[in-house]
Amino acid sequence: MTSPAKTDASPWWRRLLRHPLARMIAAALAMFVPLALSFALMESLLPKDLRVAWPNLVAALACALGYWAYAKRVERRLVTELSGPGAMAEWARGAGLGMLLGLLTLVPLWGLGVYRIDGLGDGFQLVKQIPEMLLVSVLEELLIRGVIFRMAEKAWGSRTALLFSTLLFVAAHLPGEISWMGLLVTAAASLAFTAAFQLSRRLWLPMGMHFAWNYLFAAVFSVTVSGHESKGWLTGSMNGPEWLSGGAYGVEASAMALLVWAVASILLLRRANGRGHFIRRP
Repeated sequence: MTSPAKTDASPWWRRLLRHPLARMIAAALAMFVPLALSFALMESLLPKDLRVAWPNLVAALACALGYWAYAKRVERRLVTELSGPGAMAEWARGAGLGMLLGLLTLVPLWGLGVYRIDGLGDGFQLVKQIPEMLLVSVLEELLIRGVIFRMAEKAWGSRTALLFSTLLFVAAHLPGEISWMGLLVTAAASLAFTAAFQLSRRLWLPMGMHFAWNYLFAAVFSVTVSGHESKGWLTGSMNGPEWLSGGAYGVEASAMALLVWAVASILLLRRANGRGHFIRRP
């Protein structure tokens, strides 16, 4: 006699979450719902003059807590990618690397006369833009590296996950006047951020890189970033051919940025692969 087939007693939602795409959507919702609620509550409860800068920090915290809660309650695991010991030092190393990549991009453009410093702007921008840049870096790194890449890598291996997460990162930057050069730079930057995550298996390093790159151009040098015009401490402007200046999309559509990010991504990916951090297809 044959034994009766075992029935799966798991709740329907756990059976659904066995598919990696379903897990990605659920984790993304766990991040975006508390983020949106935090903004909605602050907008409804506080007058406009009290909603300056700091709500972005609250939203970033809400987003991170939503991610942490999903990993703890649904995935039932330790959230090692957000573990505290050494986090500040790791974030600082990432910020230093992001600052270096930014300067390696901007200094040659300044030397060629493509970037010009016209004077001093508002020094308060150096402080005011910190919360916004922190929110952007936390949100995008949690979503692209923490959710999409990590889950895709577990399901399909590192190479497929690299391609998949990079395509989604580029797609998230499509609205606006982005050029083919901008698409390539965005893809190269995504590969570098993902390689930084692979090296440490924590999110602090890519978060620091992402924050420093955006902050340097927007808050310090007043350079357009991802199509968003910026007003920072130094009043600056981009001139010259679009393939060097980046045109309306900004420095992230410059050939100099492509060179810098392409080299960074190659070096970081080779280092991650050399340390055996690439997971083969299951």
